[in-house]
Amino acid sequence: MNEDASYFFCGIGGSGMLPLALIVQARGAAIEGSDRALDQGRTPEKFDWLRAHGVVLHPQDGSGVTCADQIVVATGAVEDTVPDIGAARRVGATIKTRPRLLSELFNAAPTSVGVAGTSGKSTITGMVAWILHQTGRNPTVVNGAVMKNFADADHPFASALIGGPDLFVAEVDESDGSIARYDPTVAVVSNISLDHKSMEELRDLFGGFTRRAATAVLNLDNPETAALAQMLPAGKTITFALGEEKADLSAHDLQPLPTGMRFRLIEGWSEHDVVLNVPGAHNVANALAALGAVRALGVPTAEAVRALETFAGIRRRMEVVGTVNDITVIDDFAHNPDKIAATLKTLHAFDGRLLILFQPHGFGPLKLMKAEFIEGLAGLMREDDVLLMPQPVYYGGAADRSVGSEDIAAGVRAAGRHAEALATRGDCGDRIVETARPGDRIIVMGARDDTLSTFAADLLERLR
Repeated sequence: MNEDASYFFCGIGGSGMLPLALIVQARGAAIEGSDRALDQGRTPEKFDWLRAHGVVLHPQDGSGVTCADQIVVATGAVEDTVPDIGAARRVGATIKTRPRLLSELFNAAPTSVGVAGTSGKSTITGMVAWILHQTGRNPTVVNGAVMKNFADADHPFASALIGGPDLFVAEVDESDGSIARYDPTVAVVSNISLDHKSMEELRDLFGGFTRRAATAVLNLDNPETAALAQMLPAGKTITFALGEEKADLSAHDLQPLPTGMRFRLIEGWSEHDVVLNVPGAHNVANALAALGAVRALGVPTAEAVRALETFAGIRRRMEVVGTVNDITVIDDFAHNPDKIAATLKTLHAFDGRLLILFQPHGFGPLKLMKAEFIEGLAGLMREDDVLLMPQPVYYGGAADRSVGSEDIAAGVRAAGRHAEALATRGDCGDRIVETARPGDRIIVMGARDDTLSTFAADLLERLR
């Protein structure tokens, strides 16, 4: 990384861009940026915070990119239609994608942990970060979501942890293929299932990722990750599973608690009682993955287990917004069939009707996984649960809009459950407020939209 350069982040407010910008700034570089959300007046407090921390912000109209010395960082899609990219080409500035810059920083560290998989990445990354921080390892961490343990008044957007340059932990994305750039010391793969790419592409990407690592931490409960473990030398893997004693780390006697989980960890001849303050069997699996990752770095399991007891979770991962008149509002990032299934299973460990608002984050995933969405929702909803869906998020462009929210809702209704697709998110909110009754839990689900959290908080206020 060139510390003397000026970096311009196009889309600096994004959950993946903001932490990367902060790490580059902490290493001495000047930071500027633009964001469509800034121009549209969305999430102003985020941009006020960035300005207060020395980041120069510009409209996303190309006016901030003025000289060849700048390094312009874009999301995975580098399109000339974005004015900042057009300006960068005109003045001869270097253009780097976010995945390229992140992988360069990651690969430059002597020791690195890459956390990959279809589901659980942000939580596992946060758990690894907290264990390493609590045990004095001083990691630098890039996560795709805010880690509550590191969030305070001065760091409200704690999706990054600024530590030393020798140990780098990052959530690694397979959806854009950028996982192929990473050469990790420790490769964690939580699970592999259909999400953005075909299974053949996913097997190739994850296979390369684990082969390049010194140690691969793999989930034996998932057939695809278990197959990866079979293809690697035994000494190169640390395996984990729920109830599977042949795994290196296995969880037994899972006990749901109102705000978390308790389980017994078996590691070879050792046993540990583990208490988590995040709920659900999926978070037990995430904890095993994190314990495997830090074990590969030499952290004693007893120390890691103690640190996990104070892990506070990740923002928008089953985050309780509040309870009013015995109605609880929960904000959640679930957006693909696996994540939705994990959320619904966890919530159904306790009694109460669910009012589910699910905002799809695009038309593409609905078309690719229509059957999986319908089957997952209908299979896990109870008779009195209600699903409400606005139309998918759509920012224009040439997306195939042949499958929309009504197609999913109709399939769920055909399976005998209550589901409606309404024109707008506001309409869904009105319906929720009209029908909510004491004992209900309202779950707001969706990804890539910061305003969903505001919507959830507004729902809570309207129920007072």
